[in-house]
Amino acid sequence: MKSHSTTILAVRRGNSVAIGGDGQVTFGSSIMKSDTRKIRRLLDGRVLTGFAGSTADAFALMERFEARLKDYPQNVTRAAIELAKEWRTDRALRRLEAMMIVVSDKETLLLSGNGDVVQPTDGIAAIGSGGNYAMAAAKALLAHTELSAKEIVAESVKIASDIDIYTNANIVVEELQC
Repeated sequence: MKSHSTTILAVRRGNSVAIGGDGQVTFGSSIMKSDTRKIRRLLDGRVLTGFAGSTADAFALMERFEARLKDYPQNVTRAAIELAKEWRTDRALRRLEAMMIVVSDKETLLLSGNGDVVQPTDGIAAIGSGGNYAMAAAKALLAHTELSAKEIVAESVKIASDIDIYTNANIVVEELQC
């Protein structure tokens, strides 16, 4: 699934995890909004999510994930797996065109409509049309600087915004201490 709508990036470093994204919403070849907030705090701020894809689909997905978090408040991975199973088997959900990154103090997870729940080995996850650009920048910054997770996310999404036409430099970054 290729999303032409955003860049979302999560990075773990030391005792923190940060997730950030740009604010651009594109409709066809036009920018409809430049300051959308695609990062959300859930479960009283203990879980952060970011979404890419169709806005309505992403909100529907996030609402379902929040319901699963309430069912399994101490187990973010289980909540994600339950959502992925529902996403794959529910006829209406299968048509959703969105992806999510979910972070907590212990987990970084990437969720897709294919039923994937992936925990990246290096603690870096990216989605959206500028995701690969941001991920490459984050890997380089993580390896060659002492920047914090929050600073790496902000700088990497900024770099992606200079390359990807569906990503802008109106960046929101949220951070959790681990």
